[in-house]
Amino acid sequence: MRAIVFSDNGASDVLRLEERPIPEPGAGEVRVRIAVSAVNPTDWKNRAGGTGAPIRHEQGTDQDGAGVIDAVGPGVTDLAPGDRVWLFLTAYQQPGGTAQEYTVTSAERVAKLPDGVSFDIGASLGVPAMTAHRALTVHEGGPARLAPDALAGRTVLVAGGAGAVGHAAIQLAHWAGATVVTTVSSDAKAALATSAGADVVVNYRDDDAVARIRSAAPDGIDLVVEVSPAKNAELNAAVLANHGSIAVYANDGGDRMTLDVRRHFALNVRYQFLLLYTVGPEALAAAAADITAALADGALPVGEEAGLPITRFPLDQTAAAHDAVENGVVGKVLIDVAAV
Repeated sequence: MRAIVFSDNGASDVLRLEERPIPEPGAGEVRVRIAVSAVNPTDWKNRAGGTGAPIRHEQGTDQDGAGVIDAVGPGVTDLAPGDRVWLFLTAYQQPGGTAQEYTVTSAERVAKLPDGVSFDIGASLGVPAMTAHRALTVHEGGPARLAPDALAGRTVLVAGGAGAVGHAAIQLAHWAGATVVTTVSSDAKAALATSAGADVVVNYRDDDAVARIRSAAPDGIDLVVEVSPAKNAELNAAVLANHGSIAVYANDGGDRMTLDVRRHFALNVRYQFLLLYTVGPEALAAAAADITAALADGALPVGEEAGLPITRFPLDQTAAAHDAVENGVVGKVLIDVAAV
C-alpha cells in the first residue's frame, strides 16, 4: 500500500511517500481502506515536533479520515467488513494515521457513517467536531450530551466561527437548539459563519463587539467556545451571564491571559480547558455517538455553501496539504487517498 510516513521531526519535507505492507488488525482493532484523509493543525504541529509526542522508528500522519472497513480483529462485534466509517485520533499513540491506503486502529476510534453521508463529511469530523462537542458539554448546568433541544434556551458564543472547530460548534449548537452568536474578522468569514447556521455574526474588527453581542443576548452568554482566550478575556467577561462558562480549546493569540478576578467570581464564571487527546474514552465515545446522530439528521454538511470550504490534495502531495493548514487556509484540507 501507499503510505505517508516520517522518521524525524521537521518541516513538511520530512514526509515521504512509501510502499508498505498492508497491516493486519489485532484484538479490538479494525482495518479501514481510507478514501479521504483530513489535516488538522495538530497534525503538522506533531510532525514539526511542537506537541512533544515521541516519534516511533517510523510514524504515519493525520488523525482523521473516512473509508470502508475491510477486516476486523478478534473481539470486534459491532463493526464489520463493508461498513462505511469515520475515524478519529488514528495517529495518537498508534503508528498509523489516515494518510495511507489502509490503516489499522482501535475499534473505539471508529464510528459508522449514516447512509447518504459522504466520505468528505466523515473525514471533516474527528478532531474539530469532537472538540466542539466537548466544548458544548462542559457547562455547569449541562447538558453532558447533545441532541435536538439539549441546548434550547441557551445562548452560545463561538469565537472564530469560520474555523474548523468554530464551524462544527456552530452546527452542533444549532442542531441542539441553542441561539448561536459568533465572532469573525472579515465579511468573507461572516458569510461562511452565516452559512454554517449562526444566528448572529459579529465582525470584531468593524463592530462594537460587546454592544452587538449584548444586543443579541441581553441576559448574557451562557457558554463561550473559545479559540483565543488571551485576546478575548476582556470581551468574554463583558458579555457572560451569571454562571457562564468558557470552554478553551486553543491558545491562539498567546499562552498568558489576564483576568478581572472580581468580575469573574461575581458572575460565578467557569473556565474549562480541554484537549481532545486527553479527555478520556468516555468523553470520546459520547462525542462520537452524538456526532453520528447529528450526521443522521443532516446537521453537519461541509463545503463552501455550508460554511466550510474544502481544499483538496492527492496523497502524494500530503506535504503541501500540511503547508496549507500551517499557513492558515480557511476551511478544511482533505487528501484523496484511494477510490473506495
